Amino acid sequence: MRRVLVTGGGSGIGRGIARAFAEAGDHVTIAGRRAAALRETDDGRGMTCVTADVTDEAAVDALFAQPFDVVIANAGTGRAAPLAEVSLEEWNATLAINLTGTFLTFRAALRDMSDGGRLIAIASTQALTGGSRIAAYSASKHGVLGLVRSVAHEVARRGITCNAICPGFVDTPMADAAVKGVMQSRGLDEDAARKMVVSKNPIGRLITTEEVASAALYLASPGAAMVNGHALSLSGGEI
Repeated sequence: MRRVLVTGGGSGIGRGIARAFAEAGDHVTIAGRRAAALRETDDGRGMTCVTADVTDEAAVDALFAQPFDVVIANAGTGRAAPLAEVSLEEWNATLAINLTGTFLTFRAALRDMSDGGRLIAIASTQALTGGSRIAAYSASKHGVLGLVRSVAHEVARRGITCNAICPGFVDTPMADAAVKGVMQSRGLDEDAARKMVVSKNPIGRLITTEEVASAALYLASPGAAMVNGHALSLSGGEI
């Protein structure tokens, strides 16, 4: 039985990934800042729930008292706003969670990860492009992808892979927040705002958490042993 860690496991993509690995028979540990949300993700599936902040070096190191076979750095944050309205505090917080949190997680994981280990970062299509009103988020995700590609070179000869999943808008609370932001900034009703949010996806809908989880299961599988340093776009053809 593999040992799998999912950070940001209390909701959204992390919840979907954690449940998929648990259903596949792996022993899953989920980490996040809200204990109640972690328990809701578990919902009797036998996961280990650990309250931890990925920006806290000591807390992250404590997660790895025992090594994991698969580590998924999913914890993230983001808010849409014009760059001129982004405070330094918000900029630093976005980079701390999205980029530094991934660095701390991967660094701790690699200290004892063995042959066959898998590192997976949940990035974004914004790691591959850019857009208005998301400068902090996009910059942090570009950084995550750079980290992934560099780590992939370091670990290849150890039989470990490091990859990124880059989804477009996923049906999560973050997408709901994006819809509300469009409603407020453009004066649109919810249906019109939602259509605008998904308009860049040629398939024309939000991505499901199950679809992101399927990609993670693949990258963690033996069949993906030669996939390393890759940015897997889940965007319906947007990227």
